[in-house]
Amino acid sequence: MAQPKTAWDSHPEPLTVASAPAPEYGSGSLADLLPTLAAGLGVPDMNAAITELTPADRNCVFLIDGLGWEQLKAHPEDVPFMTSLLATSRGGTGRPLTAGYPATTATSLASVGTGLPPGTHGLPGYTVRNPDTGELMNQLRWQPWTQPGVWQPYPTVFQLAHAAGVHAAQVSSPTFQNTPLTRVALSGGSFLGRLTGEDRMDLAAEQLAAGDRSLVYTYFAEVDGAGHRFGVDSDAWRGQLMYADRLVQRLAEQLPPRSALYVTADHGMIDVPFDEQHRIDFDEDWELSAGVALLGGEGRARHVYAVPGAANDVLTCWREVLGEQFWVASRDEAIAAGWFGPQIDERVYGRIGDVVAAARDDVLLIASEREPKESAMVGNHGSMTPAEQLVPLLEVRS
Repeated sequence: MAQPKTAWDSHPEPLTVASAPAPEYGSGSLADLLPTLAAGLGVPDMNAAITELTPADRNCVFLIDGLGWEQLKAHPEDVPFMTSLLATSRGGTGRPLTAGYPATTATSLASVGTGLPPGTHGLPGYTVRNPDTGELMNQLRWQPWTQPGVWQPYPTVFQLAHAAGVHAAQVSSPTFQNTPLTRVALSGGSFLGRLTGEDRMDLAAEQLAAGDRSLVYTYFAEVDGAGHRFGVDSDAWRGQLMYADRLVQRLAEQLPPRSALYVTADHGMIDVPFDEQHRIDFDEDWELSAGVALLGGEGRARHVYAVPGAANDVLTCWREVLGEQFWVASRDEAIAAGWFGPQIDERVYGRIGDVVAAARDDVLLIASEREPKESAMVGNHGSMTPAEQLVPLLEVRS
């Protein structure tokens, strides 16, 4: 149940939608990275939105899942190599990028690969309603099955680069080669599957050298996995962080001439305590569930779909119950505030919740019955706080 308000509550006034720190779409978000690199490679119709970056002939993006800017800075002893690169972030400004909202893997990978914000590419959450079927669609696992090219019809930057004569390649786990998410977000050129991190780094360097103009992507998932299961700053998480640091150094030391390596992430992460004060259970809260047909998103970034005619009542209730800890907005308010980007495609509008709730405090809105695995995670992400939203853009050039 939601906790009663007390005199020691630190945020007695409901949060306003305008107070949410919207992502830097168009100048410093993940969606701006590949178009900026592709523009420097001469790919037509690409915009160099991240103006701090200098073009290079060969570009590699190494995305470490779950490695937020704040977590990286907090562990200098575990990541000596990446710590030495902090000042290079975002073109030598020492600043991070913003992931985009929500700060979650499916949304962020689609933003990276298409160069488009969520309101355009159409993956605006972990789970969202499919307006054509009325069902919740899990956009990470792609369940239930939905035709990928219909759900996300835009070409990826890799496809456009390949068509322009740039050598494009993705080097990742073989597990991801034929997934729908890869197809809609990261396809184009060659997909090369390798199981170990070391093999991926070695092959990424080879792929960079394979063209006079190259655009290569590689990926490491285990930092995120350890964070979800054990929490950030756990021994398991720190071990994966140290391993990731060694991988970055391994790749950096193999860069061919005229190359730029960019190390980034899809989101950060925070730990949320396991108590009723920090974990509000939707499945046991009659107030929050009243008038709700579907609960989408994830614990820190919820899409709420109301039964017909109940949207205003749901919005009012959610603001009253959660408004001191969550930014709670109607669909149109969230869109107007730029949470999902500067514009929303018509096909995407109905995927966004009638009510959108983004956590500001260290709290979760879990659903213990319908989402038992997600509700049991230690580390979580999704919202617009700096710990979740800010990601590095470390740079090494040869």
